[in-house]
Amino acid sequence: MRAIVYVRVSTEEQGKSGLGLEAQRQKALAYCQLHDHEVVEVVEDAGASGKSLDRPGMARVLLAVDRREVEVVVVAKLDRATRSVRDLGELLERFNRSKVALASVSEHLDTSTAAGRMVVGMLGVIAQWERETIVERITAAMAVKRRRGERVSRYAPAGL
Repeated sequence: MRAIVYVRVSTEEQGKSGLGLEAQRQKALAYCQLHDHEVVEVVEDAGASGKSLDRPGMARVLLAVDRREVEVVVVAKLDRATRSVRDLGELLERFNRSKVALASVSEHLDTSTAAGRMVVGMLGVIAQWERETIVERITAAMAVKRRRGERVSRYAPAGL
């Protein structure tokens, strides 16, 4: 099968260090080798949030899917593709229309099967919950800092 590998990290610091991207790349390439997938391209988004699909690397992946240049998209972990249930559903529908599978190395998932599609959907819900929980914790911490009159940003004065 022809495969495209997609790797992503959320922060510019992670992107600059390359460590997260390289670890994901190695995992995905090893998976492809194990499953005899021909890797046609490795696409990366460094410093891009998983809260939406609006990323240059993801746009390239979707173009390859729509053009049926690949038969499988391989990610090291499902949340590298998206952290949104809605976007995951959109990806799965789009991939299905083009007869392209989504394979996640860490979760041992492959959407070419009904069971794989079900589990991917459930993990998508968990990834979105995790993202929303992180936002809630950060928002609460910033509110406490504001009440104390502490600086909440290197750009904003204390208490703002």
